[in-house]
Amino acid sequence: MPPQILDRRALNRALLARQLLLERRRSSAAATIEHLVGMQAQAPNLPYVGLWSRLQGFHHQELSRLIETRAAVRMSLMRNTIHLVTARDALGMKPLFMPLGERGYMRGSPWGRDMRDADMAAIRRAGSEILGEKPRTIAQLAKLLAQRFPQHDGPTMAYGVRYMEPLVFTPPRGLWGGRGLVTLTTFEKWLGRPPGPAFHLDDLARRYLAAFGPASAADMRLWSGLAMRETFERLRPRLKVFRNEQGAELFDLPRAPRPDPSLPVPVRLLPDFDNILLAHADRTRILPPGKHLGMFSSNGVMQGSVLLDGFVRAMWVPARGGLVITPFDQPIPKSERHEVIEEASRLLDFLTPGEKHDVRFGPVKS
Repeated sequence: MPPQILDRRALNRALLARQLLLERRRSSAAATIEHLVGMQAQAPNLPYVGLWSRLQGFHHQELSRLIETRAAVRMSLMRNTIHLVTARDALGMKPLFMPLGERGYMRGSPWGRDMRDADMAAIRRAGSEILGEKPRTIAQLAKLLAQRFPQHDGPTMAYGVRYMEPLVFTPPRGLWGGRGLVTLTTFEKWLGRPPGPAFHLDDLARRYLAAFGPASAADMRLWSGLAMRETFERLRPRLKVFRNEQGAELFDLPRAPRPDPSLPVPVRLLPDFDNILLAHADRTRILPPGKHLGMFSSNGVMQGSVLLDGFVRAMWVPARGGLVITPFDQPIPKSERHEVIEEASRLLDFLTPGEKHDVRFGPVKS
């Protein structure tokens, strides 16, 4: 039998089911973060909105408490970008991604080109020692490293440590409403031990499919930055195989949910750069054809995407007194606006409880 073909809507509904976006779930923040295999946290408040979109009765304090008690941490992980993960996942996942940091610094960054003849092992040890004393900023680390290695540029060395050593970002940034400088410290200082043992890539692949499948090896590589073809071939006998409309092979867990493509779905508001937008090489299962992540330009302002019928059809941006909903390509029909307003109002109650606000629709953005 040839593999079943899954069209765009079938892939969309499967993704929404696994991302807990068909209906809000009663679950803890920690369990949800692990189910999602981490949450994009480049801006500290993004995971709060992502959890609010997926969970019943989620409160800011639940996640802030996890970060305060070190049960959850922000760290560089997939694609060398900042993610929020539980401490258990931090210890098991970080070893898999440390080679990405080293390659990213030595080969892919402007700093690495100037450090090829440097004793990076000594610099890394010194940086780890300095950050293990107490959390410090990159600027503070650069100054102290320059005192020990005056023949090299301080910031260049500091970013080498930032990329290549196992570090975590420390509060108060990451707490809801937390303010302060961006500071880092070592795994040993914050979590009590170095990272490891590493999770097996087979297990990580299964977790990825549970959260983002059906998907290809190329999809997981884009999401993670890791080469995954051998892993998927090794798992092939235990996976279901499908194809998309373009003929690409997709893998999935045999019992994972794949809802009816015609299933109606609720309006959802997601944070800027939610991982649902970053998990596939072909993003048309969630984004409009021809659109890309460049349509979100936050300039440091929290914003995000609006899912209508399961697809990104607009963006939301806070404005004085409320939210502005800006559609892409065509206006949101009046018949759909009421549900958008209700969901946006709930988000405003979460972001600014007790304040008066309204929801407005901006002009179409092409």
